[in-house]
Amino acid sequence: MRIGKASNLILALIAGTLIFTPDLALAQEAAKLSAGNTAWIITATALVLFMTLPGLALFYGGLVRSKNVLSVLMHCFAIASVSSVLWLVVAYSIAFGGEGTWWGGLGKSFLAGVGADTLSGDIPESVFFMFQMTFAIITPGLIVGAYVERIKFSAVVMFSGLWLLVVYAPSTHWIWGGGFLSDLGWINPIFKGYATMDFAGGLVVHANAGIAALIIAKVLGARRGFPTELRPPHNPGMVMIGAAMLWVGWYGFNAGSALAANGSAGMALTVTHISAATSCLVWIAIEWIKFGKPSLVGIATGAIAGLATVTPGSGFIGPVGGLVFGFLAGIVCFFAINIVKKAWKIDDSLDVFAVHGVGGILGILLTSVFADTSFGGMGLANGVTIGTAFLGQLAAVMITVTWAGIASYVLIKITQGLVGLRVDEDSESEGLDLAEHGEHGYDL
Repeated sequence: MRIGKASNLILALIAGTLIFTPDLALAQEAAKLSAGNTAWIITATALVLFMTLPGLALFYGGLVRSKNVLSVLMHCFAIASVSSVLWLVVAYSIAFGGEGTWWGGLGKSFLAGVGADTLSGDIPESVFFMFQMTFAIITPGLIVGAYVERIKFSAVVMFSGLWLLVVYAPSTHWIWGGGFLSDLGWINPIFKGYATMDFAGGLVVHANAGIAALIIAKVLGARRGFPTELRPPHNPGMVMIGAAMLWVGWYGFNAGSALAANGSAGMALTVTHISAATSCLVWIAIEWIKFGKPSLVGIATGAIAGLATVTPGSGFIGPVGGLVFGFLAGIVCFFAINIVKKAWKIDDSLDVFAVHGVGGILGILLTSVFADTSFGGMGLANGVTIGTAFLGQLAAVMITVTWAGIASYVLIKITQGLVGLRVDEDSESEGLDLAEHGEHGYDL
């Protein structure tokens, strides 16, 4: 009798196990996906797209003359569309498709092998794909500021697409996709295991775009009347609105790069805001001293300089670092504008190199110092000193900007040979809104 009861109990346990094992397996599988992290990265994705459409479009649009405002909006919208399609077709695979030294391969072209349940870490890979796509959209979008008011629309589309494939996607792989800048030991044994510290794109986004902007502005040539006869920005209010949208969107840009809703994201959010606010104050203080009046365009530009500079270090530094990053960004980027336009005589029209290129490189180098715990940072890797980190960061800068510079020049010349770069004098005088798109921004 007792044996019979025991047998029944064992059978019941086995039956229960068979019944509940599938549910248990599903629960364990579901536990691998973090709903909180997924929700945050979806939100961050929307914020980063918001930076380009409409933030960057309005920021740049307000800085040009009224006869060219629609052309700038058109450039940003078209680049967003071209970049999105190319990201799906092949660029995502180049950046994140594998762990090759130079590129990720073509295995994930058209998101091959990626389904609704495919994970990247603890979020759906489709969400990771979309988050990274918004970075691929804004990076060539930043270059728009260098060539406004004088470039053919066909050249914008061709160059932006080629540049995304040849410059942005490979360098993304080098730093974020497991490429050769994720372990600098090949340069020197002292760097063994040292990964370039670029949390959200000081090199991948800002330095790359800044170098390309400088080169295309040089090849394209200055606008008519540069530098003395050009009118000031036609709509400073639009500039401020665009900058404010960029500031808000940058929360997703930097804090989202933690790829989790955690303390790292929270600190990235904090230092991002502190750097932007500090740079604003420094910028208008310099204007006040030099010109007697602080300007709305100045404070908006100061915000962008602080945001670009803190981007690479946002996940590695603490609040004091954010303050220092913003302070130095306001000074260095302000005077870099004068160097580019007055000393070098290059019409980088909306100061892409001075703000994004210089700011991104400055932030990369500062990260090696302020990531250390002695400055309130999150700490350097085991065995890495500030000096070693600085040299590693400097090496990554030199490699990245050299490739971006050479490749950008070649792509510009290819574009020039195929479709031409610059509109004719009559079109430039008439304005690109009407000459290139047949529309007016304002009915005056």
